[in-house]
Amino acid sequence: FFLLFFSTHEELQTLDVDDAFFSTPEDIAARALQPKGGVKFIRTFQKQAEDQAVNLPPNLNQLVHNATYPQSPDHLVWRYFYDLKGSAEDPFPGGLFQWARYRLNSSALSPTQKIFSDSLNQHEDTLTLATLRIFSNALGQPHFHFNAHEMGYVLSGCGQVGVVLSGSSYNFNIGIGDVIFFPVGTQHYIKSVCDEDLLLLLAYSTGDEVRS
Repeated sequence: FFLLFFSTHEELQTLDVDDAFFSTPEDIAARALQPKGGVKFIRTFQKQAEDQAVNLPPNLNQLVHNATYPQSPDHLVWRYFYDLKGSAEDPFPGGLFQWARYRLNSSALSPTQKIFSDSLNQHEDTLTLATLRIFSNALGQPHFHFNAHEMGYVLSGCGQVGVVLSGSSYNFNIGIGDVIFFPVGTQHYIKSVCDEDLLLLLAYSTGDEVRS
C-alpha cells in the first residue's frame, strides 16, 4: 500500500508505455526500433481495449513475489529513495518531525542522505515529505509556510485542525484516512485530542528548505 503525492494542482496526466507506443506512427516505430520484419512486425501488436493500468495478468502475485532485481549503486538509488522511518527525529514542544527534505547545511548528513537532499534541490517543482507526530492531547502551535503549500494524510490517532484567516478561525476534526490542505501563507494549527499520538504524513510543494 502506497500513499502518493503529486506536485500539481491541475488534473494529473499519465502516459503509459503502451499509449506512447501506439501513438507512434508505425513507420517511425519500425525505423526507431529496427525489429526483424520491420513495419509488419510492428503491426502484429494490438492495442488492448482496457486501460493497461488495470489490465493486470492473472499471475501477478507470483510474478511479484518471485521477481529478483539487483540493487543499483548508491549514487543512483538515493536520488530516488530515502529511508524516512530510519531518519533522525526533529523534536518540538508537543511532538516530533522526521524529514525527507533538502538541507542547505548538509554537514550532518550521511553521504547517501546528501545525495537525496541534492536531488530534491535540483528540481524546481518537487516535494518535501515528512511525518508529524503530535503527542496525546498536545498542540502543534499556530504557524504558516510562506514558500510551500502543505498537504497531509492522517495515519493514526485523531485531532482537531484550526485555520486562521483574516482574524476568523475555522475548526474541524480529523481522523484516520482524512486529508488536509493548507495553501501557502495559511496560518494553521493541529492538535491531538485522543489518548494516543496523532500521526500524519505531510507533503510540502518545495524542493527548497521549508520556511515557516
